[in-house]
Amino acid sequence: QLVESGGGLVQAGDSLTLSCAASGRSVSPRFVSTYAMGWFRQAPGKEREFVATVSSSGRNTYYAASVKGRFTISRDTAKNTVALEMRSLKSEDTGVYYCAATAPPRTTQELMKGTVDNWGQGTQVTVSS
Repeated sequence: QLVESGGGLVQAGDSLTLSCAASGRSVSPRFVSTYAMGWFRQAPGKEREFVATVSSSGRNTYYAASVKGRFTISRDTAKNTVALEMRSLKSEDTGVYYCAATAPPRTTQELMKGTVDNWGQGTQVTVSS
C-alpha cells in the first residue's frame, strides 16, 4: 500500500511538498527500492494524468510539460519514500494527486504511460487564485 501525505489548500504562487511511503502490505518497502515511482493527478471532471516519475536508482526523472521546471520528484531509497516538491503553483494544478509504483522489469517509460502496479489513495491539492 502506498500512502500519500502533504496535500492541502494553498494560494497561487505558493509551494507544497507531497510525500509517498510504502506501508509494507501489498508493496513491501524492501522491494520498493527496485520500483519506478511517480505521481499522477486528476482534476475535477478530467481524466487522471501523468505528472512526474523517478527511476528506481533515482538518477532519471521525467515530467509532464505542464509541470516541468516547477515540480521536482525525488526519492529516498533508504526510507523508501518519494517526494514531489511543487513550486509556483497555479490554479490548474488543483486535483487529487496519486502516488504510483511499477515493478521491474517495467520502468519509468511504462509508468508514464499509465502501466502501474500500485496506487495510493490520493491526496487533495487545492490552489486558489
